[in-house]
Amino acid sequence: MTTTKELKEPSLFDALIPIVALVLMMGSAVYLFADNSSYGPNQIALLLAMGLAAIIGMKNGYSWKTIEKGIVNGISMSLGACLILLAVGSLIGTWMLAGTVPTLIYFGLELLNPSFFYAAACLICAVVAMSIGSSWTTAATVGVALMGVAAGMDMSAAITAGAVVSGAYFGDKISPLSETTNLAPAVVGTDLFEHIRYMLWTTVPSFILALILFVVLGFSESGEAKADQIEQMQILLNESFDLGWYLLVPLVVLLTLAVKKVPAFPAVSIGALLGAVWAVLFQDDVVASMASPDDSATIGALKVVWTALFDGVSFSTPDENLNSLLSRGGMSSMLNTIWLIICAMSFGAVLERVGLLKRAVSAILLGAKSAGDMVSRTILTCFATNLVTADQYISIVMPGRMYKEEYEKRGLHQLNLSRSLEDGGTLTSPLIPWNTCGAYMHSVLLVNPFDYVFYAFFNVINPILAIIYAYLGIKILRLTPPDYAKQPGEANQ
Repeated sequence: MTTTKELKEPSLFDALIPIVALVLMMGSAVYLFADNSSYGPNQIALLLAMGLAAIIGMKNGYSWKTIEKGIVNGISMSLGACLILLAVGSLIGTWMLAGTVPTLIYFGLELLNPSFFYAAACLICAVVAMSIGSSWTTAATVGVALMGVAAGMDMSAAITAGAVVSGAYFGDKISPLSETTNLAPAVVGTDLFEHIRYMLWTTVPSFILALILFVVLGFSESGEAKADQIEQMQILLNESFDLGWYLLVPLVVLLTLAVKKVPAFPAVSIGALLGAVWAVLFQDDVVASMASPDDSATIGALKVVWTALFDGVSFSTPDENLNSLLSRGGMSSMLNTIWLIICAMSFGAVLERVGLLKRAVSAILLGAKSAGDMVSRTILTCFATNLVTADQYISIVMPGRMYKEEYEKRGLHQLNLSRSLEDGGTLTSPLIPWNTCGAYMHSVLLVNPFDYVFYAFFNVINPILAIIYAYLGIKILRLTPPDYAKQPGEANQ
């Protein structure tokens, strides 16, 4: 068995080899395969880069058994997210079949106007995410419906996805129910509500700027929705489903479970199963049309609902765009995303286990003198960790553990660190296609993060504004010398 004495400290060159190789291979995958790069090419790039990292680790004295154990531990960290993904796939399938999502689209077409659609979509997602503390659930429910409304009004899918992501992550970030919002202060030892209040100084101005930009884009939207286009889609939805307010009950139940802090996997699973029941109760004609003529009514309905859970649904209407929008869901639709997550987590786990990630990050601190240097490098470290480990939780935990003592030594309050972890870790995760969050958003919104990254204004503006604040000395909390031991509320500004 490998002992600590036999291990060599990795050089900076060692640390950069797999990271640079991954960047080059990812770039090549996008160039060669375009939008299909997430359906296999990226996974191969991650596994090859993982192999390079493992070889370097073994060169430095790590045994394959040690590296393999790190891979297993890394993958195990993502299993919770994988289970949620499978449940969300089932939920989308049954909610399409039950008419829940079509009902949201129908009323959305009735109420929303192209001039303020993007801003309204962002605001709606923000309110829902703040209420339930989950950007993922918000995107998979309200976000999916808003994408449908955008299609009906001939609006940009990329801008709409950017608005959904911006709103969902703003609400998630300032919600005390959010996992990441609880994780960041827990890692560095600050109070949750102090952490949230301190984040408001960067999140609120960033969100206001994002809303202004969405309003401007809405007014300058060249592809205005035509009344007959909206009316035609509403007619098709009405003909295809029995629409009504009662079809929104599964959504209300899911949001209630989330507010009650029921864990995401059982909550989403209950929502999916309730959608299946609602489909049988209220969409009997739709279910019957999808059933095999050789089956009895009961067996046919059971098979259709069962299929919706594992393989989604497929509709056939005179409108191909509507068919594309409604024909989706099922656990099988999430398998490629899970494949990507497993490969990404394996790569990140090897980097962490053999010390390459720590070595790369330590080089970033060289020459850091001011509070602006510390905050900017923390945010960049979180972003880089999101890039190479592909998981937002690691991008919060690792930099938090690594920089905690350094902040204290420099007389900077830990609230500066906890806020920076969210600014750089939580918010940049959905902008990276191979990150668990980016892969998830791609799966539910059907828009590549490379396409909506230019319109996820809040997620881009917030880290930049946080760095500007730090260099200007705005809302930088400092500890009182000489003991540096005051509580969050006692810190001096």
